[in-house]
Amino acid sequence: MLRGRLVSPEGQVVEKVFASAAEPGGSLRWLPPVEGTVVGALLNYRSELDALGDVLSAPPYQAPPKAPILYLKPANTRVGHGRDVVLPADVDGVWAGACLGVVISRTATRVRALHAADFIAGYTIVNDLTVPHASYYRPAIRHKCRDGFCPMGPWMVDREDVPDADALDITVRVNGEIRQRANTSTLVRPVAQLLADVTAFMTLEAGDVLLVGMPENPPLARAGDRIDIDIAHVSTLTTTLIRQSEVSR
Repeated sequence: MLRGRLVSPEGQVVEKVFASAAEPGGSLRWLPPVEGTVVGALLNYRSELDALGDVLSAPPYQAPPKAPILYLKPANTRVGHGRDVVLPADVDGVWAGACLGVVISRTATRVRALHAADFIAGYTIVNDLTVPHASYYRPAIRHKCRDGFCPMGPWMVDREDVPDADALDITVRVNGEIRQRANTSTLVRPVAQLLADVTAFMTLEAGDVLLVGMPENPPLARAGDRIDIDIAHVSTLTTTLIRQSEVSR
């Protein structure tokens, strides 16, 4: 089942259940499917760690991470499917970060991996837009948290309708051209283990979203580009980047 949130031209929020992946017509505008805190995990794809090689064993890091490296995408970053995202004047381009978002169903504290499914409501797609940087452990807020830098949606797919969250194909297209392919089978911490490791030291609430990670070598996109992120069994999330001068007044 597909659960989405939309807003009418009059500003009325409509929560809708879709029987299929047909998008709504008319003038309805997509909102993020959930409103909770978005928690992201860094360096959770094996090839990403392999590509860094000895970098993580040198100063200032000293050793590869032994626990999840987390960051937040605050409320100002979150927008829905099909929305334009304005690039700030000081940003030439951004990484298109194709992330599977795990939507939490109920309060999750010290969850065991074996029971993780009981705390997952479903899945959505998140485009973790990021200003390119070289800080692997502590990305600055200005790299991750600009306005609109967390497109989400189009909807949440119920957990039961996704056969295996640890074996999902991911495809990123920029202006229709395939720029990245990945699969969640290469996660360092699969979904259940990541949820267990994160809730070992912080509580997640219903409606929160845990991002399993950004695949290695995310494509760079610039103003004027359309980004489509497809995750098998979930849907396609579309975002268009524009400059401030293109915003209608």
